[in-house]
Amino acid sequence: MTAGGAALRAEGLGKSFGGFRALSGVSAEFRAGLLTSVIGPNGAGKSTFFNLLTGAFPPSEGRILFGGRDITGLPQHRFARLGIAKSFQITAVFPRLSVAENVRVAAQALVSRLDFWSHRARLRGLEERSAALLARVGLSHRARRAAGELAHGEQRALEVAMALAADPALLLLDEPTAGMSPEETRGFMDLARALAGERTVVLVEHKMKLVMGISDRVLVLHHGELLAEGTPAEIRADERVRRVYLGQRA
Repeated sequence: MTAGGAALRAEGLGKSFGGFRALSGVSAEFRAGLLTSVIGPNGAGKSTFFNLLTGAFPPSEGRILFGGRDITGLPQHRFARLGIAKSFQITAVFPRLSVAENVRVAAQALVSRLDFWSHRARLRGLEERSAALLARVGLSHRARRAAGELAHGEQRALEVAMALAADPALLLLDEPTAGMSPEETRGFMDLARALAGERTVVLVEHKMKLVMGISDRVLVLHHGELLAEGTPAEIRADERVRRVYLGQRA
């Protein structure tokens, strides 16, 4: 897939929970090889949109295409096998395992589905793969530390390493800097920008200023609808976006 082509496309996505309309008629394109941020104030529908794009929720209407293939309604494990990886707001690591073991488990899960009965020791290359992934996210020096002992920002970086174990073409991150210190936030955003040079990255965030310096494209949601989309410069100049964020800490 060439850079700039559509890696992921949402067409008229909507989601209702009982009588509550969380998302309505959202159509958007996520181009291959770019970092696209989905922003909006709290309650804008960002998390619902993220859950639809990752297969966690089925849409009430509309469809999702990945590489031109309709993947609407597929179970989450099928999304992963197609090359879509995600990281949620809540960190999901194995706290009692070491950092290296967390990544190895993620890498082994990918191999084991094709070779279920092999003992871990017989699965070649897992240690090397894990070490390379930890180096990629800057955690080599923490490899033997228990994951539960890491700082919050380091745990989020570990979660990204685990997601990268499947070598996904598309990486989706849901408010990855929530709870991070300013220093941790800067480090994670640098990592996200670097990863976008290797694959398509979709970042869901509510802090507009945070993503403007690293995004290639920005989508703005408001009240469950797509308010605006464009380059960071175009979004900054959009009067509708400025009104939505007026008085909010971004």
